[in-house]
Amino acid sequence: MVKQHNYKELAIWKEGMNLVKQVYSYSSGLPDFERYGLTSQLNRCVVSLPTNIAEGSGRTEIDFRRFLRISISSSYELDTLLEITDDLYQKVPEQLYLNIKSFQNKTKAFIKTLQT
Repeated sequence: MVKQHNYKELAIWKEGMNLVKQVYSYSSGLPDFERYGLTSQLNRCVVSLPTNIAEGSGRTEIDFRRFLRISISSSYELDTLLEITDDLYQKVPEQLYLNIKSFQNKTKAFIKTLQT
């Protein structure tokens, strides 16, 4: 029997959803010519954080942990994309980097609770 988690009640899913709002707000200030470049990549990347949590929540515990690790990996990609935009165009608010780190730490901790 598969133990399903109500992803909407998970703190990490809620943090991922908040990151979506923050990154969309930030990326809207990038140059228009980046609409199909960095802006699109940033937005697709951040959306994958909560969506991987949601998708994995309906699968087996092993698969759920795998989807959580994918979400963490996407957060590393997001961090790198923000570094790129920070260097090229506009300052990324430090709080956004801190929120990404918080998401990573909480997701790693949640994975550990699933393994016990």
